[in-house]
Amino acid sequence: MATVRPTNHASASTIHQLKITLSMVRPPIWRRIQVPSSTSLGKLHPIIQIAMGWGGGHLHAFQVGGVEYGDPGSKWEGENEDQVKVKQIAPREKQRFRYEYDFGDGWVHEILVEKIIPKESGVQYPRCIAGKRACPPEDCGGPWGYASLLEALADPSNDEHKDMAEWIGGSFDAEAFDLDQINRRLQTGGTWILG
Repeated sequence: MATVRPTNHASASTIHQLKITLSMVRPPIWRRIQVPSSTSLGKLHPIIQIAMGWGGGHLHAFQVGGVEYGDPGSKWEGENEDQVKVKQIAPREKQRFRYEYDFGDGWVHEILVEKIIPKESGVQYPRCIAGKRACPPEDCGGPWGYASLLEALADPSNDEHKDMAEWIGGSFDAEAFDLDQINRRLQTGGTWILG
């Protein structure tokens, strides 16, 4: 494997390595992804959805330095996420921004630009290179509802155990993480993500 040297700043042929961490959830749920620096926030949205494991049925927004970006097709009143690229809002390493999904449940993701590196020959982007733990189930009530769900599922004597197990469809492995499956989904979704 070729040595990859950090560049510290974005250019036309660079890759942003992003660490995405779900806020207010312990133990942490996170993903490390690599995307072309020229990826728009509108294209980053489905990449995050796939990498984290969300279903995509709710509104979302990016918050960058006091400015909000969202999907103009959803009657978003902020800035158009399709009009700005990752390299524009975070041109340097160690910069941070946020992504919120499902305003009702309030899933806030902290995004850190870990590295900006040259594109590797023969590598397909976007790609997920690491992560920990399963994505919470959709519509479980945000971080607090998720904590209650895990507590109920772990204790058969909990009054909510039976209802929660039925709601979740049997069992839920909070520690599950399948890097290969995420990357297969990113590659098969590549046309609609980056096309």
